[in-house]
Amino acid sequence: MTSVPVTGPLADVDLAHHGDAEVGPGLVDLAVNVRAGTPPAWLAARLADALTGLAAYPDATAARAAAARAHGRSPDQVWPVAGVAEAFVLLARALRPRRAVVVHPQFTEPEAALRAAGHDVERVLLDGALRLDPALVPDDADLVVVGNPTNPTSVLHPAEVVAALARPGRVLVVDEAFADTVPGESESLAARTDLPGLVVLRSLTKTWGLAGLRVGYVLAPPELVDRLAAAAPPWSVSTPALVAIEACTTAAARAEADSAARDLAADRAHLIAALAAVPGVEVRGDPAASFLLLRTPGRTDVRAALRDRGWAVRRGDTFPGLGGEHVRVAVRDRTISDAFVAALAGVL
Repeated sequence: MTSVPVTGPLADVDLAHHGDAEVGPGLVDLAVNVRAGTPPAWLAARLADALTGLAAYPDATAARAAAARAHGRSPDQVWPVAGVAEAFVLLARALRPRRAVVVHPQFTEPEAALRAAGHDVERVLLDGALRLDPALVPDDADLVVVGNPTNPTSVLHPAEVVAALARPGRVLVVDEAFADTVPGESESLAARTDLPGLVVLRSLTKTWGLAGLRVGYVLAPPELVDRLAAAAPPWSVSTPALVAIEACTTAAARAEADSAARDLAADRAHLIAALAAVPGVEVRGDPAASFLLLRTPGRTDVRAALRDRGWAVRRGDTFPGLGGEHVRVAVRDRTISDAFVAALAGVL
């Protein structure tokens, strides 16, 4: 792993590029990590019912209480956001870090938001097995951002390894947008209130198919929640999005998400096994989420060639620390995965 200061305009990666840009007519979508067949009918009905209350301004009280119950916290430790991307913008507005560090490869929005707000950013670049080593994060970093499980690597870091980054005087931001794609949400820090400066970000986008609704929430100490609230526009989270937080944090909904995560794990294992039989492709790291990071050594044409064959995958070269040999692939059902593996084998 290496630590790289990044203080000026960047030409090396396009931090604003996201998977939805890869999708197009006639393409099988493996570029976006939203679970297929969502939102479920019961959730769609709840959201439809919420439309009858649109004349009133949004009230986040019930949503904050519901998320707090789900994670064993108090409501003053919860702040709803219009997707995790908004959370990164609010953090960049609310905080004044002296030394901000982002652990890469990971979701590019935290670095993009920090830089847009005028903050210098330092990168810790993971290599090898893409495993986090807390010793590589500078001791005097007062803001550290890490994903768990990490997008785009699908690596799940042990909770205690991530927790080791917390310390007085530091804000530790853990992006858990994909935590509910892991059975039992193992290694989540969402219920930890004993760690100083811990901020956990949760999303309803991936498991519940709500990318278009823009909804998630922040779990943090009350004083940090107050700072985020002060930085947020009034009523930035809509009434239907707040209803979604209530609906998706119930015990029944969380059990449904866990069942989906277990099905996903089986489908992911099937895809990994199928890829193992294809020469010229590597599955990077130890995948634990709803996608895989693939590397095709010596081949930077794979994404375009797959697109020509009707498959959309996420390019890897816009993630710091990765290059044109990398693509991210969503885990789908076994029929789709088998067809994808056949197409990839043909390209290679």
